[in-house]
Amino acid sequence: MTYVVTENCIRCKYTDCVDVCPVDCFREGPNFLVIDPDECIDCTLCVAECPAEAIFAEDDVPADQQGYIALNAELAKTWTPIVERKEPPADADEWRGVKDKLKFLER
Repeated sequence: MTYVVTENCIRCKYTDCVDVCPVDCFREGPNFLVIDPDECIDCTLCVAECPAEAIFAEDDVPADQQGYIALNAELAKTWTPIVERKEPPADADEWRGVKDKLKFLER
């Protein structure tokens, strides 16, 4: 099992999770993070650190977010690893909890 970043990360992109990952499995896109499923060791450390509550165990991804399992795997192949925390976007708090954000995902 791996962990998956879901919709609530889009346009929030807090990077608190990156600091605690012991294997550097996070990948960074313009306005979203993903977890490389081939690198994740299922340690659970990132879940508690995510202020947007956007990270779930693969088996616990909400039904309406299941597409993010494949999306994480797809984008992790081309996005750059991120290994240090960065400042979130200036409007991150405004986007937290907004629904139906997939259309705002920048690849």
